[in-house]
Amino acid sequence: MAPACVLLAFFGQQARAANEVTVVPVPLIFDTDMGNDVDDALALGVIHALQTRGECELLAVTLTKDHELSAPFVDVVNTFYGRGKIPIGVVRNGPTPQPSKYTVLAQQQDGSQFRYPHRLLRGGDAPEATELLRRVLAAQTDRSVVIVQVGFSTNLARLLDSPADAHSPLSGAALVERKVRLLSAMAGAFQPIKGKTHREFNVIKDIPAAQALAQRWPTPIVFSGFEIGLAVLYPAVSIEHDFGYVQHHPLAEAYRLYNPPPHNRPCWDLTSVLYAVRPERGYFGLSPAGRVVVESDGSTRFQPDPVGRHRYLTLSPEQIIRVQETLVCLASQPPCATRNAAARSEVRP
Repeated sequence: MAPACVLLAFFGQQARAANEVTVVPVPLIFDTDMGNDVDDALALGVIHALQTRGECELLAVTLTKDHELSAPFVDVVNTFYGRGKIPIGVVRNGPTPQPSKYTVLAQQQDGSQFRYPHRLLRGGDAPEATELLRRVLAAQTDRSVVIVQVGFSTNLARLLDSPADAHSPLSGAALVERKVRLLSAMAGAFQPIKGKTHREFNVIKDIPAAQALAQRWPTPIVFSGFEIGLAVLYPAVSIEHDFGYVQHHPLAEAYRLYNPPPHNRPCWDLTSVLYAVRPERGYFGLSPAGRVVVESDGSTRFQPDPVGRHRYLTLSPEQIIRVQETLVCLASQPPCATRNAAARSEVRP
């Protein structure tokens, strides 16, 4: 076991002994448009760090970016962290089919071998996202699953419309209501940006799906608006210095390919992950209860309502500092699973 992993295990045992509390991992589904921005990649690294700490279990990753290399890149990251068997589902006929600046790392070769071992070579070989979501949800305990959506609402809107199948006799909406506890979504904007209403990317790329989600999703939703990620910046100095424990790191290389440092990237997607797994730790404030309305132009509006199921995150100056430090620590945490097992499963191009 690597020294960093020994320390994590030691301090985890000490904390459990001191608190005499058994932490129950959060069953988590990650729905992402991996490839459009690099914060999706960093958010997936945060999930793996939290799973290593025993705080969550990544049940599946589903993709809303419709490009052949998005799913293989997710497989690269999962395998790097020693969890290459996590199921991956892909959208069919979804938004943004354009190539990514960094998912090409799934094809990167050093000599005759992939730089990053992985099994999934193309998105077309992965199951369709809605079918995978139904299969995974049907197997979970009622009211237990937390879904983190950091891409478009395409997959989850299709899930709501899905009929009964071999996995469950329930309709999609009924299955969600039975199995899901919370949806943590990076979507919308709830404060003016530069004095103007902001039409957020994840919403405008599939407005009908975002509207369906806001109107029909049957569980609580907590939105991390554009202004939250904009306030928490991932520091370039971390990319340059905190990932050097291996010669090649997929998160650091993705960051450099997306936009070469020095630049500090907003942590939009990472904030939704952090709230989903650690909602009681005081990293964020919460708006009053209400409901989010998605307008026809993709702008979002919040209507207070005491019985509403929607809230959005807020941040104080002190919380911004704490969230940034926490996300840097988690995103750069070394994987504890041995890389030897992953290397043995390597696929040659």
